[in-house]
Amino acid sequence: MFGLAPVDAIYMDYAATTPVAPEVMATMQAALADFGNPSSSHAWGAQADAHVEAAAAALGAALGVASDTLVWTSGATESDNLAIMGAARYRAARGKHVITSRTEHKAVIDACKQLEREGFEVTWLTPEADGRVTPGALAAALRDDTVLVSLMWVNNEIGTINDIPALAAVVAEHDALFHVDAAQAFGKVPVAPAELAIDLMSVTAHKCYGPKGIGALYVAPRHGVQFEPLLFGGGQQGGRRPGTLPVHQIAGFGRAAALVSEQLEADRVRLDALGRDLAARVLAVPGVVLNGSATERLQSIVNVSIEGVAGEALVAAMQPIALATGSACNSRDVAPSFVLRALGRDDVLAGASLRFSLGRSSTPEDVDTAATRFEAAVTRLRDMAGDLARVLP
Repeated sequence: MFGLAPVDAIYMDYAATTPVAPEVMATMQAALADFGNPSSSHAWGAQADAHVEAAAAALGAALGVASDTLVWTSGATESDNLAIMGAARYRAARGKHVITSRTEHKAVIDACKQLEREGFEVTWLTPEADGRVTPGALAAALRDDTVLVSLMWVNNEIGTINDIPALAAVVAEHDALFHVDAAQAFGKVPVAPAELAIDLMSVTAHKCYGPKGIGALYVAPRHGVQFEPLLFGGGQQGGRRPGTLPVHQIAGFGRAAALVSEQLEADRVRLDALGRDLAARVLAVPGVVLNGSATERLQSIVNVSIEGVAGEALVAAMQPIALATGSACNSRDVAPSFVLRALGRDDVLAGASLRFSLGRSSTPEDVDTAATRFEAAVTRLRDMAGDLARVLP
């Protein structure tokens, strides 16, 4: 998101972060009152630990996994790093080949680049034009020395949904671990890692109406699914991720997980309808093209490229509507989106992209306002560019 939007602005950047639900705030405040260290054995510690256990049970229920398969982290970035670097290093004696794709989140891409610096070989799959990695492409890349495959469930920029069940089945036929970045998927599509051959899966609270700064890594309770820790200095969480637990954030994540589990289907149906309406309105503007799959994506994420208009200029022209030109993690990077470049967009169209993303509080009126302002802003900026071209020598 660019700039600071006033509090009464229309928020359409839910793919980056969601507002914390009021019920989650109340749960966090209650947890803050129990100030003990959850690792301590006294009564205050036990009270704090009760919040952690309740949150683990809630998140586990939402994911369909046992609570003791979850490792608390500071967010999906740490979960991705822990899974990728930790698992690859642990299994290095078996092989040093890793597979991922060119359109992953930077937390995955940069972790894999670090492995390359350590002597690992990484195969960078190029998705199809719609943004999906095919099972065939993955199968062709697997080798005897492949120790880890890391692919995202839902792309955070374009909303494309990978066929994770099919991809997991391909990896399951080889002696490799399968890590899934589910940060953008959890709370928006059914996510049940225990039902699939998923070994490691990253989730985060701030994408599902929970607080920032807390995430989790699911670790399948199967032989061989192990990793080296990235942090040292304590025995918390079995030494897998030591450090004093942030009880109030964990409690908030647990409450958010319970809420999205209860409301997932209702939210999906409503947001799909709003997203389709928004896409139809935006794509009706001449020279606007959809990025990613038209069907196999979260309909609530609409990423488009606009001919003749710079994305950042369009964001500024649409204030106070809060939206983005791409991933919030790269919002200060003026280079064209690496995701769109990987899908074949040239630098001009990749740099002229805009991402709308809807959430629980989005309304039909919000969609109408955003679409109306989009059309007006595109027309105005194109007219200004034409006027400038006519006066310049």
